[in-house]
Amino acid sequence: MTTSEVPSAETDARTEPALDATERAMLDGWLEYHRRTLAMKCAGLTDEQLKSTPVPTSALTLLGLLRHLSEVERWWFVSVYAGGTTDGVYGTDEDPDGDFHFGPDDTYAEALATWTAEVASARESAAGRGLDELSVGTARGGKHFSLRWIYTHMIEEYARHNGHADLLREAIDGTTGD
Repeated sequence: MTTSEVPSAETDARTEPALDATERAMLDGWLEYHRRTLAMKCAGLTDEQLKSTPVPTSALTLLGLLRHLSEVERWWFVSVYAGGTTDGVYGTDEDPDGDFHFGPDDTYAEALATWTAEVASARESAAGRGLDELSVGTARGGKHFSLRWIYTHMIEEYARHNGHADLLREAIDGTTGD
């Protein structure tokens, strides 16, 4: 997804996978649907709004969720599946949750560009690979993961955080929708 393909808050550019899609097309389709949902939840807001914590009982922000999902894309598709870099995008040894910690100079434009690049890297890591193929890298005690497991986990990760994004966006400006 290029920045120009990111939907605006007013335009629902998501497409659900066909009801009779193959397993791979279904997984690709649902992951893409959830990626675009997150982009929609962030679109059209100011940096200040994206950094705000509008739910009194939570420190979550839309900017933090976007940055977090950049980390998650890199971790599962590039680090674990492809065996690439294990460096975090925003997190460090000193601040493993750096994706949720940002300063006044951090912007949506930078976070969106980073997320878009991480999504592109994730797609490249999985392109042409079979769902039964096991990861090169490991996590959780040295275990390898099938690409199918990673896709399923990523769909779950986005779906859960898109629920958070729904609540945050509604609290910020009243925008609702799935």
